Amino acid sequence: MTIQVALREDAEALADIFFSHLKSSPSYISHGEMQMGVGLGKFVDGVLCTEVAPDGREKWMKYILMHIEDESFAEVWKAVDDHGEIVGFCVADIEEDGDEPFGMVRDVLVSPTFRGGGAGGALLKRAISWLRSRGIKDIYLESGKDNHAAHRFFEKRGFHHVSEIFKLDNDFE
Repeated sequence: MTIQVALREDAEALADIFFSHLKSSPSYISHGEMQMGVGLGKFVDGVLCTEVAPDGREKWMKYILMHIEDESFAEVWKAVDDHGEIVGFCVADIEEDGDEPFGMVRDVLVSPTFRGGGAGGALLKRAISWLRSRGIKDIYLESGKDNHAAHRFFEKRGFHHVSEIFKLDNDFE
C-alpha cells in the first residue's frame, strides 16, 4: 500500500469509492455533504434521515477537482494497493476565515475490504503532516453524527469531540 498525491485523472475512481460508501452507509453524510448538496437530510418524526442527492456526484466532482487542482489551499491523497488500484483517499484544506488559518480534514475514506490495514491511518497522517508543513496549528474534522466507527478511528489518533452541529427542520414553523 502506498500513499500518493491524487491527480485529476483519479477523480472518477475517488468518486466511485465515495458514492459507493455513501449509498451503503448514509451515516457518513454529515452537515458538510448536506451543505455541498452532495447529501440530503430530511427529518422524519424528529430523526434526521440522510441520503445521496440525485445530482450529488456532479457537485462532488466539482469539489474534488477544485481540491486536486489548487495546491495553494488543498491537497488530496490516494491509497493505492499493490495492483495499482485506488482503495482510499483523504482530502485536507486550509481555511482562512478564523483568527488564524486552520486545517480541515474533509474526508478520510477507505474501501471496506482494505479497512484495518493501515491505509486510513497513513492517509490521515499524511494530511496532518501536510497541514503542519504549512504552519497550521489547529486541525479540525467533521463526521456524520452516527458514524461511530469513524469517531473511534479519529479519537484513537488524537482528535476530540468539541462541538455539535444542529440543523433546523424545514417543516418547523
